[in-house]
Parts: sequence; C-alpha cells; structure tokens
Amino acid sequence: MPSVLSFQKPASPHPARGPATAAHPLLVPAPTTPGSDRARRLREALTALGLDRPWADVDIATIPFSPRDVSAGTESELQTAVIGDARAVDLPRQILESDYFANIAERAERDEASQRPATRLQRFVENNPDRVWENAWVRLPLNRLNDRARALWEQDLRADREDPSQGQRKDLARFHFKARTGEPWLRVPISYLLKLALAQLVGGYGPGQAARAATAERLMAHFLNDNSSPETFSFHVSEPEGRARSDDPSVGNAVAVETGKRFLLTQWLLAYADHAFGLSEHGQQPLAYYSPHAPIRLHDLNDAVSDSFFRELFLSPCLSGWRHGEEKHRYMALCHKVLSRSQLNAIQVLREAGVIVNNLVVVPRTSNLSLANNGTHVSIGSRRITALLDAGSPHFRPEHEKVLGDLVIKIFEHFLPLFVGLYSAAPYRLDYSDFHPERVLGFLPHELHSSHLRMLWRNWKAKARLNLLPGTSLTPMGPRWIDRIIETVFRKRGDRVPDYRLIDYLVALASTDRSPALDGTPGNQQRLLGDLDDLGVFDRGMSLYLPFKQREHAKMGFSGFEARWFSLFPSLGRDLARAVDLQVLLTALAMKLISQGLTHDDIPDTRFTESERRQFMFVAAAGLRTGYVRIEGSRPRNRFLARLLEDTRKTRPSHRYRKYAKVYLDDYREGLLRFIEREAADLIAAFGMRPVIDDLRERLHGGVEQELDRSVRESLGITDSLRADGRAYNRRAERLYRETFRTRHHEEALNQVADELRTDGVEPPFTLFRSDPASLPERIGLLLDTLATDLERNRSTP
Repeated sequence: MPSVLSFQKPASPHPARGPATAAHPLLVPAPTTPGSDRARRLREALTALGLDRPWADVDIATIPFSPRDVSAGTESELQTAVIGDARAVDLPRQILESDYFANIAERAERDEASQRPATRLQRFVENNPDRVWENAWVRLPLNRLNDRARALWEQDLRADREDPSQGQRKDLARFHFKARTGEPWLRVPISYLLKLALAQLVGGYGPGQAARAATAERLMAHFLNDNSSPETFSFHVSEPEGRARSDDPSVGNAVAVETGKRFLLTQWLLAYADHAFGLSEHGQQPLAYYSPHAPIRLHDLNDAVSDSFFRELFLSPCLSGWRHGEEKHRYMALCHKVLSRSQLNAIQVLREAGVIVNNLVVVPRTSNLSLANNGTHVSIGSRRITALLDAGSPHFRPEHEKVLGDLVIKIFEHFLPLFVGLYSAAPYRLDYSDFHPERVLGFLPHELHSSHLRMLWRNWKAKARLNLLPGTSLTPMGPRWIDRIIETVFRKRGDRVPDYRLIDYLVALASTDRSPALDGTPGNQQRLLGDLDDLGVFDRGMSLYLPFKQREHAKMGFSGFEARWFSLFPSLGRDLARAVDLQVLLTALAMKLISQGLTHDDIPDTRFTESERRQFMFVAAAGLRTGYVRIEGSRPRNRFLARLLEDTRKTRPSHRYRKYAKVYLDDYREGLLRFIEREAADLIAAFGMRPVIDDLRERLHGGVEQELDRSVRESLGITDSLRADGRAYNRRAERLYRETFRTRHHEEALNQVADELRTDGVEPPFTLFRSDPASLPERIGLLLDTLATDLERNRSTP
C-alpha cells in the first residue's frame, strides 16, 4: 500500500486554471500566491511546531491537538416552546393583535383580496390541539423582578450595554406593555428568560451565599439571546487537567459532562423562572430542548405570513451577549434576508444544472426557515499554536496559521461521512408531494458542483421510487390535488432521510472557480464572499459557512477548528463524547499526514474537487448509497482521495457516468476506518483511543439515525417509516424531542452530577433529586457549587 509520502506533486499549483485562461485570453488571472510561497509557509509552520523531521523522531505527546494539547468546548442551540392556551401565550396574541392581521382581514372583508391569508392565520391560532407554541415569547409582570433582575433588565435595554450615556434601545416598545389592570408587564424570548432567571436567583442570595452568587454572575454571559433559539456556550474550556473527577479521561467525556451540566442548569432555570415570575399562574409553561429541524407548525406560520412579519415574530432581539444588541439584531435580519434570497436564486442554478428541465416549479416563500435548524457546534483548540500566536512568535504568524489550517480542513472534510447519521442525526419524513427539486434539495445547489448535484438528484429519485419505467421518473406536478392523485394511484410514498438539517441548512458554501476558500492564502475567504455576493448567493458582510471552520486566533483569542455539522445527539455521554474524541483524533491525524508530506497540491483547490469530497457528507445526510469520483487517467485528480479509495473494496467504474468511479457509502466509511487504523495506529495507542475506534466500528453497522427512527416508529406503532405520512412522522419526532429526549438528557446530566459528588467522597443530598418548586433554589445552588469547582480546575476559562 503506497504511503502518503509517495504522492507526486503536479507541475502547476493550480492546474485547473491553465486551460480556462488559454481558452479566454481576455480573462485576467485570479490573484493567487505562487505555489512555492505557499509551500514555504507550510514548511515554516511545521518547523515552528517541531514537525519538520522524520515522524519517528516526533514526540507524539506534543503534536498539536493531541489530548495533552487540545482544549474543547461546545455551543448548544436549543428549541423553545411555550405550552398554553392561545388566549394566554404571547405568540398567538401577537398575531391576532397585530396590524398585519388586521390589515389582511380588513382587505378580505372589503373584497380587495382573498380571504385565504387571514383564514390561514386564524386556523394556525385556533387549530393547535397540543397547545404547543414553538419559538413563542413569555409574558411576566414587571413587579415580579427583584432588584438584581431589574438592574440587569435596565442594563440590557441600553443602546450600548457598557455606556449608559447612549440612552436606551429604539425598540423599547417591543418589550413593554400594560395589562388590562394597568399593571406594567414584560414580554421576552425564552433565551433571555434564562439569563433573567439567573439574575433573579442571585438577587435572592444572602451574605452567606456569596460564592454561589459570584458563580452565577460569571455564568450569565454564557446565555445568549441570538437568532431564534437559545444559544449557550461552554461555561469553561475542557482541558486535560480539568478531568480529575472522571473515570473516562478523554476530552470528549469532559465536553459531554460540561454540556450536560449546562443543559441541566437550563432546565432548572426555566422551572425556577416559571415559579419566580408566575408564568404557570398566567397559563404559560416554557420549555427548552434539543430539536434539530424547524418545527412543522413554524413552517405553517412561515407559509401564511410575509417575510417581514415573520422576522418580527421569529428573530430574537439580541438582548444578551452583545454590547450593541440592536446592531446584532439587524445582522440576524440580514442573514434571514440573504438566505431567503439565496433560496430563490437556487432555482436558476437548478435550471442551469439541468435538474429543472421545464417551467413547472413551486416558487419558494420569500422567507426561509433554515435559521431555525438547531445543532451543536464543537470547537477544539491547540494550546501550542495558541501560545505561539499569543507570544507574537516571528516563526509562527497568522499566515502560517492560515496555510496550515486550510490544509487541515481539506483533509478533515474527507472524513465527514463518519459522523453524519452515526453520532448525530435529524431524521425527517418527506412525502411524495415534497419532491420538487427546488424544495427538497434545499441549499445543495449552492454547495455542490452541478455534476454532483445531478448525480445526487438522480439517485435520490431512485431511492424515493419516483420512477415509473426504467430511466423515467414522475416528480410532483405542483397542484396538490394532482400530486395526491399520483401519490394514491401509483403508491408513491416519498422518503425518509437520516439528517435533514444538513440538507435544509447552508452547511458548506461552495467556492467559486476563481476564489477557493481553502487554498491557504490570506484573505481568500473574503474574496470568495465578494464573489458570492455578486452572484446573489450570500452577503460579503456575513461569516462564511463551512462544516469544519477555522477559529482564527486574531478573531477568537485561540487557534483551532469548529465542527458545525452535528445535529441531535440522543445521548451526550455516549454520542457527543465519542464524536468529540474522534474529531480530536482526526485533527491530530491531519497534522501527522501534513508532517509526512501531504500538501495543498495533493488536494487541488478547484470547485469540482471541493464538491467531490463534500458530496459524501450530503449522500450520508440523504441516506443514499453511492457517490461518484471522477477518474483522470487511472486515478482521481485529488490524490489524497485516491489514497483513501485504495482502502475501499467495492469501488468500480460507473456504467452510467463515463470517467467516474462509483463509490458506495458503506464501503467508503469502512475504507476510512481501515485508513485511520493503519495511518493513525501510533496516535490511537498513544492517545488511548482504541475504545473510540471500536465504538466507530459498531456504529458503521447501525448509527444513531436508526435509533431515532426506531423511537419514532415505536411511538407511532408502525414498523416502516414510509407507512406514516410526513406530517405525522415529523410531528411525532418533535414530540419525542420535546418530551422523551428532553427528560433523557436531563436525567443523564443529573446522574453525572451525582456521580461526581460520590467521586469527591460526598453522598448526593436527597434535595438534588427532588422535583418540587420549593427545592429549586437549593438544587441550582448545589449545581453551582459543582460548576465553581469545574471553573477552578479549568483555569483557562474565558
């Protein structure tokens, strides 16, 4: 088996650009850094890290992102809901009391417009038997806030949180109203309610509880009021010296424990807020839980209102986490507008790719729901690289961080199929009527090359059995009554996909031909954003979306990478922990491969090559069987991918697509595992990662997406997902996330806290396991005590 060291370098660092320029002599060549300059900077980076020597002479314990070097943390996005009657909950009241509803109702009454828009909104409010209102805000009396909570509220209403002289926010009226009795009330998102509840708790502490109050004050900044969902980020960075109380010394376990404690505190703070602010007394029960895709009823609301009114209802006001909240809120509105526009522009891309072959399309709404997809972002950092950049080392500068980081990302992206559906998932049922390409393909037109897009769409149609005769397919026509007839007569049942979030969310913006995102040159992503802005795909003022994204020292204060593809983890201790360990191992493996001679030239910076390696992530997300790799001569242009395919056993030339090899997903995953076991054998042994590899091998025969699907099927009393219609399946999945898995995550974290106390020689007090409202302050206090110990043991906490 040839080694990575045997890869031969191409004569030109950008071989794809030569023919294009020759065919169009008037084109100005794209600005690039010469290959020799890039290679020099890569060698300098390896020298500064001590990786410029034979691998046998490298101290594995000092390699960047090894368990002794790595730090890690997570950002959790949660779904919120308020349970209650329409007369008591803020969302339905906001809708019915809005000028928007009054205007469309009055226009319909005067026969100036159809009655359908007003009727749909009325039906949305009245037809809700579960009484669950996702993304609703809560209402509470202002006089229920104690002095500390009121001081926090007044501070967060400033235009500049740190400068009182700037006055208050201009949107103040959004948050204040008067009850019928004339009493002043507040309305706030649940994401902000969490921080307000923590301040309320602190305000009730006496002098003897100063330590708990200090811990709570420190944690407030970790509850963000961003976008539509509560976002919390790690209370502390998980590092090796902070793992003393765990039987499992892995960084993944440390991350899972911290994430679980944060979720547990979130649950108890909501229960405390309910009790302290009298929410249940006024018909409101707030909830927060992991749920990976936008709720079905939110889709109903999105279809019934304008994009502007939807943003007013949907986007959070960014009261917490930023100095200038209104400015951040405008940025989130920009994101929503840009993604909505991008979804419309995808239709033209599909036409140009030959996926849409006529004018029968369903025009998407001008409002897009992708921002409502929730996931868990896992960031890992290297203390060695961070220290070099902190010190301003002349031997390792930002340009070295860039050239090394981009190459690590390109290597890592080949391994993404090992995560999707195996460690996290978002199972989703699509009916036959959903299979309009402009709908079901989501953002894929902006993520894949047209060749891979056409191949993926053809395979997906075959999987969903849209074919009538061999070589033909019958996609939905558009009018729902026609689609229902076709569905019934021809028994078309649609499909179930393992991770719909990765289809419905803009995970990986594709590079343009002239602006590669990961070629190692400084400013490359800013140039790409400019190209995408010109094409109407994105906005140059937004951050580039990538599945594995570099966390630059100059922006974040540390150097590392953020994984953004994780959807729902059924278990934090089992699934999140192992996923983080595998992420750390693969990042360290990328460093090893680079030190052994793998360079940027081995993974060409072309749009096609980028799409070729990323397609397998989307193949896994859609639950398809195969992807396709272009063969030039006897092997792919991407020499690293060619090396990986040497470990597959079923890869063969495609009969349908000339010059392409057909690669089976399950075979590709097994080949990746074989490659890891061989090339990272020393890392696996040195890092104690054998349990991680054994666990991965088991997941290849049944990942968490099957577990989640089984839970939904059992709840519905069926054995085949396709026997349930899409709405019933997806609503039942949402209910399981809201009830069963919320309870499971809560109990898992509670048991972890109890085990930690026992490890410290303390028997967990009975109060810890009580569920009555009166015990909440003490329960939260006990949790704050354990968090204070964690903060002390992890001294690099921001």
